[in-house]
Amino acid sequence: MAAAEPLVKESSSIALPGLARALVSAGKLAAKAAEDIYQKSLSGRTSFIAELTGTGAVSAADLAHTLSSAFGAPLLDLDAIDPQRLPKDLLDAKLCQAYRVVVLSKRNNRLIVATADPSDQQAAEKIKFASQMGVDWVIAEYDKLSRMIEAAAVTASETIDSIIGAEFEFDDVSADTSSEANDPAVAEVEDAPVVRFLHKMLLDAFSMRASDIHFEPYEHNYRVRFRIDGELREIASPPTVIKDKLASRIKVISRLDISEKRVPQDGRMKLKIGPERVIDFRVSTLPTLFGEKIVIRILDPSSARLGIDALGYDADEKERLLNAIGRPYGMVLVTGPTGSGKTVSLYTCLNLLNKPGVNIATAEDPSEINLPGVNQVNVNERAGLTFATALRAFLRQDPDIIMVGEIRDLETADISIKAAQTGHLVLSTLHTNDAPTTLTRMRNMGIAPFNIASSVILITAQRLARRLCTVCRAPADLPKQALLDAGFKPHELDNSWKPYHPVGCSACNGGYKGRVGIYQVMPISEEIQKIILRDGSALDIARQAETEGVRSLRQSGLKKVMQGLTSLEEVLAVTNE
Repeated sequence: MAAAEPLVKESSSIALPGLARALVSAGKLAAKAAEDIYQKSLSGRTSFIAELTGTGAVSAADLAHTLSSAFGAPLLDLDAIDPQRLPKDLLDAKLCQAYRVVVLSKRNNRLIVATADPSDQQAAEKIKFASQMGVDWVIAEYDKLSRMIEAAAVTASETIDSIIGAEFEFDDVSADTSSEANDPAVAEVEDAPVVRFLHKMLLDAFSMRASDIHFEPYEHNYRVRFRIDGELREIASPPTVIKDKLASRIKVISRLDISEKRVPQDGRMKLKIGPERVIDFRVSTLPTLFGEKIVIRILDPSSARLGIDALGYDADEKERLLNAIGRPYGMVLVTGPTGSGKTVSLYTCLNLLNKPGVNIATAEDPSEINLPGVNQVNVNERAGLTFATALRAFLRQDPDIIMVGEIRDLETADISIKAAQTGHLVLSTLHTNDAPTTLTRMRNMGIAPFNIASSVILITAQRLARRLCTVCRAPADLPKQALLDAGFKPHELDNSWKPYHPVGCSACNGGYKGRVGIYQVMPISEEIQKIILRDGSALDIARQAETEGVRSLRQSGLKKVMQGLTSLEEVLAVTNE
């Protein structure tokens, strides 16, 4: 069914993949842009199509239509397909995930396979070899195809019985009584069911877009929970006898001391999700009454490459932020509670600033996202490598941009401010409730008002609110007084918009899917500098910022409600003014 690959004459010395050549030939992508995206995919070890759709150079729908015409293959809308009715025994699931394909059906001795890249000859040959059947391509949109692959996967809870069923026996092995249990090689060989269970949990957490995995031992039960869109959800309850072996397995691959169960430990591990991406996991262990609780944070490096538009900044907020990070020196601070997306915001800015002619250094505890071209340092206080020590070393290595994971003490703050005053752009975070209180927090740390006023150029406070599912959201009939009490102005309550509330469907999590950022972006103007110099309060700064058009977190959240992105109750919960 697949037609011959179109021939494209190229003057470039770079051998572009067939997909790129087809887009260039169809006039959907400039040759130079195709080369740049292809080079970026090679350096980031991602697929060309993932980089292409991720950067927004070509939309998934436009790409599918173009390839359908170029390769003479039919186009299919996967939203019309029930993933539960797809054949599950025609092709190995790992192969489907590796090459991002979905088997739709079998016709005689040929497989009908949905793909977003019909030029992938390697995938076609692998499928032919594995199935001993021919392959007929059907073109599908890349984003819908990815969702279909995730939906077609068997959930972890459905596989627990097969993993820890009667065919396997779990011995309650203690590291304190068995030296053999401390041997990583022995643990890796003997605990095959544990290995499979852990691998399945990691894959399910990634496919369900979880941010954290919690392994929690109790006296009579053991549970696994995922944090999805900011909320913890119980996923599995394996037997308690698995807890020690599972903890040992996680420690082995995270390079932690499996014999040490009395103190907390921190580590990292990686998991390859097909040929497109490698996901990093940050591991934290904590001794509890009935065993070690382990929390695994999922760190997706692609989140830093989504671009600033994907974070949810409004046009005016985006312009203020870009103006600030475009300046040659000064300090930009991102504030908010733990889990509010500060790291992703900082790395999105670093990704924009990451150019061949720029020297960027970061000090973090620990480094969460790997960004090629950036010199990243993990703080190790036990070894004497503190934020302040790293900053002093940075300043001796001719940096242009410095990112400090968190300003925790006066010494770190003092060095950061001096760096911002001496020709460096400094990015960092603080734990404060909003932008105005950040300045008074720095003052309380012991920093002189003059140093604050002369170094800080912009503060952005942020929260993450759950995004309403666009499939099932429904208009909410809210009383006018309730909207006024929430903070809406009377002139905003016209008929040009309507609030929505969550409903819940098979495509979302209780009416929500994903999260959207709520921001308060406050540039430090001359008037705000004057308030700082006279040691004014956070209220004085907030009033002045409001007169300059800076929205509070609540006001920014209400704007998201007007745009239909989230619900009023969600905004009230996350802003809590």
